[in-house]
Amino acid sequence: MKFVSYYRVSTKRQGLDGYGIQAQKDAVERYLKTLECALLGSFEEVESGGKNDRAKLQEAIQLAKAQKAILVIAKLDRLSRNAAFLLQLQDSGVDFVCCDMPHADKFSVGILALLAQKEREMISQRTKAGLAVAKQRGKVLGNPRAKDAWNKAVASIKGNRAAFVTTASKTIAEIQGAGVKTLAKIADCLNKRGEETPRGGLWTATAVRRVLLDARKGAC
Repeated sequence: MKFVSYYRVSTKRQGLDGYGIQAQKDAVERYLKTLECALLGSFEEVESGGKNDRAKLQEAIQLAKAQKAILVIAKLDRLSRNAAFLLQLQDSGVDFVCCDMPHADKFSVGILALLAQKEREMISQRTKAGLAVAKQRGKVLGNPRAKDAWNKAVASIKGNRAAFVTTASKTIAEIQGAGVKTLAKIADCLNKRGEETPRGGLWTATAVRRVLLDARKGAC
């Protein structure tokens, strides 16, 4: 048996940070371990669930067709949110399997896809109806003080950053006072002391440089 895997996440952040993709890969790996098979290729895509023009999926389908392989997908909801798309996949003639529903046939998957598409349409209709009623009642839609809220958020972020730079620069000064001079060695000392960056990560030479630069700007 031969397989081609396809993974999709619906936001750029998920794609960049790896959220979702790794979970899908783990599910596919567990499924394939139960079979005597070969994985011919893997395709990853960051795309909206409502779009049909997925370039990587088309590449996966073409490879599966050329090699007479089965397209394997981790979860049905990666595909079932758009009925037209799933019907297009069925019409391609490529066999596919979903790890969370390995025994589902094309007919049952098609029914699930139609139900999912119907739910999408109903959610859209309910949202539009709710907005229309709110508008009729004179409610101002959106945030009328969005600019003020944005300015406050920016000020808060800057304030938090300034406080962090003040504290971190003092710690860095202590390390430098002990004879540690290079940025890389300072970062290593910070990590060994259990200090964290603003995002809770490990220190690097670049992160140390940024703090020192910000501290100098604040002193000017």
